Amino acid sequence: MRVWAISDLHLSGRSNKPMDVFGPDWEGHFDKIQADWREKVDADDIVLIGGDTSWGMKLEEGMYDVNSLAPLCGKKVLIRGNHDYWWNGISKVRAAAADDTFFFLQNDCVKFGNVVIAGSRGWTCPGSTDFAEHDMTLYRREAERFRLAFHEVGKVREKGDILIALIHFPPMGVKQEDTLFTDLFRENSVDIVVFGHLHGSVYFPLKCEKDGIQYILTSCDKTRFSLTRIL
Repeated sequence: MRVWAISDLHLSGRSNKPMDVFGPDWEGHFDKIQADWREKVDADDIVLIGGDTSWGMKLEEGMYDVNSLAPLCGKKVLIRGNHDYWWNGISKVRAAAADDTFFFLQNDCVKFGNVVIAGSRGWTCPGSTDFAEHDMTLYRREAERFRLAFHEVGKVREKGDILIALIHFPPMGVKQEDTLFTDLFRENSVDIVVFGHLHGSVYFPLKCEKDGIQYILTSCDKTRFSLTRIL
């Protein structure tokens, strides 16, 4: 069993928002992702999808894009991104999944073998260039969501298990400032943090380390529309 990750697919099967308006690299980007996925992923593998999966506004639009991943191998673990407006009600989202290879995280976790994955959307953090005073409420609320997720982790994690935190927003700035998220990851002995959200010329290293925890950026345009191997 291997673990892969990719984020920010921004699919638009039922909405008119093609990503190639953001540059030629995005032309046919889903075809590139699928080709790479088929080459790398086996049926027993896990693929983490770190939010902003679909441009859809309604549940049926978003799930059309999510379910387009059904023919691809592996167990797909998804969290909500800031553009996933279709994600409204976790029970409805789970019920609309095409098959049992999809796992949607919201204030909780999932375990496969000795790998535990906890996830939530997160939010922009103090120290980020786009952080404003009105972001503080959501920042604190999303940290609380991770506290709930780690509470669930405590029920299933056993000695020797690997804990991965899946978050949409970068949980810290490029200067690696402490945040509520990094504090929680350290306190709960997270091994690896996977995130996305960043695009284009915005700089963040694809891999870095803080407090002994590995942080991995997986926005698909940052990884040339290929999956990143996590474990």
